[in-house]
Amino acid sequence: MKKILAWMLAAMMVLGCGAAMADTFVHGIDPEYDPFSYMGPDGEYTGFDVEIARAACEVAGLDYEIFPVNWDTKEVQLDAHECDVIWSGMTIKQSMIDAGYVISAPYYDSTQVLVVRADSDIKSSADLAGKIVAVQLGTSGEDLLHGELADLTATFQELVTTENFLTAFTNLEGNAVDAVFVDLPVADKYAKEHDTVTILDEELGKEQYGLLFRAEDQELCAKIEAAVQTLVENGTYAEIAAKYPSIENNLLFLQAK
Repeated sequence: MKKILAWMLAAMMVLGCGAAMADTFVHGIDPEYDPFSYMGPDGEYTGFDVEIARAACEVAGLDYEIFPVNWDTKEVQLDAHECDVIWSGMTIKQSMIDAGYVISAPYYDSTQVLVVRADSDIKSSADLAGKIVAVQLGTSGEDLLHGELADLTATFQELVTTENFLTAFTNLEGNAVDAVFVDLPVADKYAKEHDTVTILDEELGKEQYGLLFRAEDQELCAKIEAAVQTLVENGTYAEIAAKYPSIENNLLFLQAK
């Protein structure tokens, strides 16, 4: 009898933990994707997407947790239930749609640009022949350089892939690479804080950001989208956006108001 009671108690504890976990929203982020998601000076993760996600969870009645993902394997980690969403300046890709993932409505318009050293003689993508270019693994930029922009890539001396944009920029300033291919909002934020680099006035690929959920999580996606819409309607969304002026003008939910 004692064994049976112990087993029943253990089962109840497992079920209880499962219920608690069901009420927790685990936010998968790129931990170095300023201004959307990054570690602040206080050692805590912050950024536009982090603040919006946290506020949306408050509206939806969900506990909030952050899970830093490896951007190159983000879909694998999502499928493994290490997080409930990928929400971190993530470009909506056709391959994600084809794979059956649930994707939210887009919330941000972006483009790809080239960042070079301020004293560089590179003035456009046409000057990249024989140069070393860096791009982050698993990004839409990498996809473009291997896809639509493959002819351009073929002119490079080398295409270097890095785990994050910070490493790419560090390599640029250290003369290890000649240019970084990166999303405009990240480039803009970095260039404003580092006068040693500059952004070329050339857009090389337009894209939109969205939220990525597992195929079975249509209801969760709808719940989060409804919570975000509440933030838009009550003004919280605009208040948070005002803290990130480098991306504010390209936020689609504010344009729609």
